[in-house]
Amino acid sequence: MPRMVAPEMVEPAVGALLGAADVDGGPTDEQLAVLRAVVTNLWERAELDLDAVTPLDPDAAARELRGAQERRRVMEMMVVLEVCRHPESADQVARVERYSQALDHSGPDLEIIRDWIDQGTARATEDFDRFYAESLPTLSEPSLRDTYLRIEEPDLELAQRLQKLHDLGPDTLGYAYIEFYRRNKITVPGADVHTPAHYVSHDMNHVIAGYEPTGPGEIALGGFTLAMNDNDANWIQFVANLVIHEAGLLRHGDITPKAATLTRPGATELLGEALWRGAQCTADFSQADHLSMAGWALEDVRAHFGVPDVPAVTG
Repeated sequence: MPRMVAPEMVEPAVGALLGAADVDGGPTDEQLAVLRAVVTNLWERAELDLDAVTPLDPDAAARELRGAQERRRVMEMMVVLEVCRHPESADQVARVERYSQALDHSGPDLEIIRDWIDQGTARATEDFDRFYAESLPTLSEPSLRDTYLRIEEPDLELAQRLQKLHDLGPDTLGYAYIEFYRRNKITVPGADVHTPAHYVSHDMNHVIAGYEPTGPGEIALGGFTLAMNDNDANWIQFVANLVIHEAGLLRHGDITPKAATLTRPGATELLGEALWRGAQCTADFSQADHLSMAGWALEDVRAHFGVPDVPAVTG
């Protein structure tokens, strides 16, 4: 799968990203660590010395980055770096805004973060909920989205139907899916009202990609699916993971927001590896009909989509 930025555009992209983080004394250690993870794992330029790359201001970035797709992808990485600055910085947000204007790019991610700084968490949460709702059908399990996109009260019939996937046998995707809930002491979708069609798909993705539902694991899964298929739905899902687990910006269902997750030991490396693994996949399983594959061996599901070996540490 494409690495988001063509090989010849990696250095200009890095220059733009360094320029975007050049506020309040320069990029933070965490921002540099995340950028190194992107450069090394997603763009496969481990030899590139960040200290030797000249930061590009917004106008220079616009001259170097001419294609709409490469501009979009660089802006995505700017948003990732933006939420990795702690404490949150109005100067950082304003700096990224200048790049977005020069690169003629806008998006829900920029609006959420700008309103967070200008108007507070409540307004940013409203923005997020509105944008997320637009992508929710795409992010939901195809065979369930018409009936279970949202439910007003628990549906135990759905919960029992999902629990029966455990009977498919120890090697199957369905068995591993239910084991994921049991291992992590998570309620099966349908047993509560939290958008069950979405969580079936999301948690199937956890199982196939091989990441646990921790803060680092959620961010890694978001990076994995974005590198696998950089579409609008996967991007807003990655933004969701970042604003919940990295920015500590908003609560989503029962998930408690956390800040600076990527400063934890091994978290940046996990994200970098996830970006590389997602880019290696030969097809996108993130919005597949997972329930139709529940009886397949998990190993065969991964082989079907070209998923690389699961790392020993998964979050």
